Amino acid sequence: MASRHSHTVTRVDVSTGISYDDFVNAFEKAAPAFDPGSMERIAETGGSWDDVRATMAVSAPNDLVRYARINGTSLFSIAGHNTRSMEYLTGNHVIAETMFRHDPKALLYAPLRMLVYSDGDGNAVFSMHRPSDEFGSLGIPEVTKVGEDLDRIVVNLLRVCGVDASQEFARHSE
Repeated sequence: MASRHSHTVTRVDVSTGISYDDFVNAFEKAAPAFDPGSMERIAETGGSWDDVRATMAVSAPNDLVRYARINGTSLFSIAGHNTRSMEYLTGNHVIAETMFRHDPKALLYAPLRMLVYSDGDGNAVFSMHRPSDEFGSLGIPEVTKVGEDLDRIVVNLLRVCGVDASQEFARHSE
């Protein structure tokens, strides 16, 4: 049996006013690269989920790590494009587990997909779908609450990078 579900999401586009290079550097410092070796060591030594929580608390100083990045600049410059871009898969598997336990479809939206690209002045623009919309689409109050928490976590991450995006992520009558 198959089913279809439609939902609406809000894409948040934040003009940072910060040069592309400076913002990418700040972003990658604020959301450090995930070290899969740390989880492998926990598994190999018979560690617990509490060990995972403790490791992530240290690994993700602003609650998020970068699982992957895709350098669109190098991919698309060959086609003659000069817009710089970096796409990120960013998240925290401890947070993701609090949604996965309710519905594995939460992994459709975790990790979070984020894009940083350059505007005409060479400044960074940050874009993503608002997490509360994505996770709220599952219709599970506990998962929706985590999505709302992720909205705040992303706002804080951007604040650490020098950008106030609280208005862009605020829920208004839309």
